[in-house]
Formats: sequence, structure tokens, C-alpha cells
Amino acid sequence: MAGQVTSTTFDLDADAAQCLAEVITFVRKSRSVTRPEIATSTGLSRTLATKYIDVALELNLLQSGEVGQSTGGRAPRLIDFNPNAGTILVAELGATGFNVAASDLNGNLLGTTFTRVEISDGPDVVLALVENSFDDLVGSLKIKNLWGVGIGVPGPVEFATGLPVSPPIMPGWDKFPLRERFSTKYKVPVWVDNDVNLMALGEHALRNDPITNELIFVKIGSGIGAGILTHGQLHRGAQGCAGDIGHIALSSNEKVQCRCGNLGCLEAVSGGLALIRDAEVASSKNESAHLKIRKKAKLRIEVRDVIEGSNNGDRWCVERVVKVGSDVGTVLATLVNFHNPSLIVLGGSVSAAGDKLLASIRETVLSRSLPLATRDLQIRITDFPIESGLVGAVEMVISELFSSENLRKWVSVGRPNQSSIHV
Repeated sequence: MAGQVTSTTFDLDADAAQCLAEVITFVRKSRSVTRPEIATSTGLSRTLATKYIDVALELNLLQSGEVGQSTGGRAPRLIDFNPNAGTILVAELGATGFNVAASDLNGNLLGTTFTRVEISDGPDVVLALVENSFDDLVGSLKIKNLWGVGIGVPGPVEFATGLPVSPPIMPGWDKFPLRERFSTKYKVPVWVDNDVNLMALGEHALRNDPITNELIFVKIGSGIGAGILTHGQLHRGAQGCAGDIGHIALSSNEKVQCRCGNLGCLEAVSGGLALIRDAEVASSKNESAHLKIRKKAKLRIEVRDVIEGSNNGDRWCVERVVKVGSDVGTVLATLVNFHNPSLIVLGGSVSAAGDKLLASIRETVLSRSLPLATRDLQIRITDFPIESGLVGAVEMVISELFSSENLRKWVSVGRPNQSSIHV
């Protein structure tokens, strides 16, 4: 993981930074390519492509690879992206715990760990634990080339500032300066986003399939949210809160008050916290034999108890999981008609309910959406329940580091740091 730290610097104008960014991004996505392929794919002349390939080689972002196949003349030397030029630290915060990992610049995760803590304990408690986990990774992996930090949180984030804004399930976190805290400690640029946006980015990167270019990733956990990709690009909206479907009101006469203050929000009716609330009532009213037994065995029922009851055929648990699917499917049907995705992927703790939940969502979406919008639509549960959010955080950091604007700033000083980018 250590890699080589370069001291090479370049002063680039805006056009040169754009060309360099295009070259680096293409090679990173392609992994091993020839110089002519880089020129063709970026639209640069061979002279300009060679110029910026050489710049990227000097910056240690690209490296000479193996000899490729000859097409009649001298066999070309392949150009590879250098994933070990820098290291990224990432954390995905949830309602009841967080995952952290280190990663190279290709999103290969190392040292993934989970720590249980309630997000409602507040930022000082939670972030001190995150920093401890990061420090353990830096020490155990001997990281000396840290280039950035990516953080996902379970609430709305103003992406331009990295500030959580009135996050319903995160009391005490409103406008907490996450970016400043981590950038001050680690002296590198930091980016923060809603966790489900990062899951969408991670699903896109891990699946590496064109079907994910038009993707809606739905996290059904303590809250409910969606990350939306269009043409392979994340849609954050004007302030960064696009996809907050958990606060869409259901058309049924639900009178449940949501943490946001409104009545009948999807999250308040069928999110993970709603499942726990309703399960507690069901166990006290003897409506579920399974939950009654679980209640006697411990103080608090959890989402996994409802899922276990559903898998074991408990009637109340089955019906409740099916209702979650129907409620989520009702909202998704509107999104399908509006956005016309190719793929909907389900994640979050409630998605562990599996086929019963999936069948209910599919049935509702298909019955409420236009035939053309669902003709080729796939709906599935993620294959990457742990990795997607962490890899998505890496992709967020990489896309920002290698954007032409930020690339221009940090290549002038040799490597990314918080003062070169967060000014």
C-alpha cells in the first residue's frame, strides 16, 4: 500500500488540466491501454495525448505496463493506471454502527472493520471512534501516502460544504463540520455524502455493467433513501438531497408522524425503525408467536427478528414484510415512470428479508408503472451489502481528486492536501 510519493509538480491552465483529467480517467477505467487507444478515446491528437500521458507518468499516476500484441509493426507498450500512487480512507456511518476501510485508487479495500455505535450518540462520540479506526488502519497498513478521506452518513448532506442538514435520524449532527474535523486531523481533502448515494456509486463500480448506467439504488434501513445514476453519473440535485424518497408521503391514510415532522412518510410507515415499532406492539398484543418469544428472550426486538419470523412463516412477520414491499414499491413505481431506470437495486438491513420483500416490490412496481418503463427493468437485491458504500466513498473521492478543477490545484503542489483543494 505504501506506493511511491512523487514530488513532481506542474502548473496547468484550465484546458491542460481538462486534457490530463480525461487521460487519467480513461486509463483508470480501462486499466491497460495503448497510447493510440488513449488518443482515440479522449479525442486528443496523438501529440497532445502523448504530452499528457508523459505528464501523468511523471506524476506517478500512470505507469508503463507490459508489451501488448503487435498488429503488424513493433508491439506497443501498454499504459496502466497506478492504483498505489495514493491511499484513501473511507467510512460508512449507519444508524447503529459504521464500517471503515483503506483503499488504493482502484477501490480495492483493505482492513474493513465494523464498529457498533448508535448514530444518535452524537458526532463527538461517533467520530472519535471513526478516527480511532482510521488511526488503526494507518498504523497497521503503514500508510504514508494518504490522499483523501470519504465519509457517508445516513442523512441529507449539502455536498458543496460537506454539512449534514437537518438529518432526521441523526440528532445533534445538523451542520456539524465533518469535513473540517477530518481534514484538520489528516491534512488531506475530505468529501462527505449521503450513504445511499455512495452505495449507488459503489454498485456501479463493482458491477461494471452498462445496465447500472441508469440505476436507482434503494436503501431500506432505519430510514429509506435512494441514490440515482443517470448516464453513469450520480444525480445529487441542486443542494445534494436528490433521492430522499423516505419522506415522500404515501397516499394511504397513514397518520404516523415521521421524525421530519410530517405525517405518513414512507420511512415512518415502512422503514426499519417503523418495523421495530410495529413489532413491539405486535408482540405485546400476542399477534406474533415468534416475536413474543423473542421479546421474552431480550429487551428489544430488532429488524432481524421480524425477518427471521418471516422466513419461519410467522403470519404477522410475513404480512409486515410484504407491506413494506408494497409501500416501497408504490413510491418506486412513480420513480420508474419518471426516471425510467434499467436497474433497481435494494440494500440496507431490511433488504435481508429477501425474496418475500423482493416479490412484493416487483409486483407493485409492475402493476403501477407503464409497460414500456418496466419492459426491460430489473429489480434485485445487492450482491455487495458491505462493499458498495465503502467502494462508493472511494469513487466519490477519486472523481473529485481527478476532476479537472481539483487536479489543477493539487498537481501544482505535488500531491493532494486540504489547503490545495479546500480553500
